[in-house]
Amino acid sequence: MALRMLVAAGCVLSSPALAQEPDPDPAEGAGVEGRWAGSVVLPTAELPFAVTFERADGALSASMDIQGQVGLALTAVSHADGRVHFELDTPIGLAAWDGALEGDTIEGEFAQGVVTTSFSIARADPVEPEPEEPAPYRSEEVSFENGDIRLAGTLTVPEGTGPFPGVVLITGSGPQDRDEVVAGFPIFRVLSDHLTRQGIAVLRYDDRGVGGSTGSVSTSTSADFAGDALAGLTRLAEHPDVDPARVGLVGHSEGGIVAPIAASRSEAVRFAVLLAGSTVPGTEILYEQSAAIQRASGVPEDRIAWNTDFQRRLFAALEAGESLEAYREELGAEIREGIENLPEEQRAAISDVDSHVETQIEGQIDRVETPWFRFFLTYDPTEGLRGTRVPVLALFGGLDLQVLVDQNRPPLEEALAGNPDATVEVLPRANHLFQAATTGSPAEYSTLERDFVDGFLVTISDWILARFGSLQEP
Repeated sequence: MALRMLVAAGCVLSSPALAQEPDPDPAEGAGVEGRWAGSVVLPTAELPFAVTFERADGALSASMDIQGQVGLALTAVSHADGRVHFELDTPIGLAAWDGALEGDTIEGEFAQGVVTTSFSIARADPVEPEPEEPAPYRSEEVSFENGDIRLAGTLTVPEGTGPFPGVVLITGSGPQDRDEVVAGFPIFRVLSDHLTRQGIAVLRYDDRGVGGSTGSVSTSTSADFAGDALAGLTRLAEHPDVDPARVGLVGHSEGGIVAPIAASRSEAVRFAVLLAGSTVPGTEILYEQSAAIQRASGVPEDRIAWNTDFQRRLFAALEAGESLEAYREELGAEIREGIENLPEEQRAAISDVDSHVETQIEGQIDRVETPWFRFFLTYDPTEGLRGTRVPVLALFGGLDLQVLVDQNRPPLEEALAGNPDATVEVLPRANHLFQAATTGSPAEYSTLERDFVDGFLVTISDWILARFGSLQEP
């Protein structure tokens, strides 16, 4: 269940505009070339970022690292008369930074949409990339089709003599690339690397509308994504070094819903690994998820109760086909009250309250009316689980606040009660991304080590190899 941030990840950018910059005045120092790091002060938190300025043939260009994205090209880059300006084009609007250079700091104004606030960056040591050793396996760029949808991905194959067992990785909700990067953590790249090193071929691919893939996530459903996963499994099984009798699916978050749908449809799926997959309808997930995350953030219980009640009434109206106009008004009033209760400096960051409120309403109400969201709200994941007869490994994070183990483990175990090879484990210290966590709140994802909690990777590879690590009898 991906979280939306101010500056959208995975944005499609135009080429950087190279602005001519006059030679730096000796009184102003050596100019802006080099790496700078700091943050934007948003109404609810600080957003860290870094900018690297470079000069070539008298022209200045810059790139940005932000929200786990590295090397994003900036536009309208300039430095003149002590002022520095740069912009980032994102799917949710142009973000602009305009500040004053004084010594080793640049401070000024950040603006995106109706939000205007401050930023500050300081000179930082350049990041020296660590030399990467060649991976001890082969990597191939592949594509495959599901109807009129084309999906692009990466297939990694172990060195040595095959055929090998193989898996297709299925991402969580929201448009994700093949590495499933969340808060800077490339979840699927790390998982794929481990599995391939252990002798398991891995196919990971860009979601619909991301990277090299066509289509759209919001206009599709989990059932559509199951078709994508099966098409990927067919492509994987066709590889000469992969054994089609030993291929399966590994799904994370929403992928843990998609994998059982696919497994219940096709005998080509020989096993399924479900990572933090929900097992109750989306309405129930959202009630518990929202309350848990708000509680971890210190939101008062009366506001948590209002939010849950509002969700229940909104979803009921949506299911009944009623107009959502009254809910737009109620949500707007609640957002305004929340703004009024912000500290003064945070309120001041919202330059146009009316536009801000309307933007928030549009984002929340429009989202629930998409085909993806409608399906997610009402689909019962135990339908796919009951139809899954192949071996299943299901892992939960004990600190996961997005898919709570106490809510989702019992329905899963009940649905798989007739499956002779179903393993369910809880990793006590893990969050929704299976990082070693403190609270489990999504707010701390980006502050944690970009690695998995101890035991996570080996649990998956050992389970697969114990069942499918050697050639099976015909």
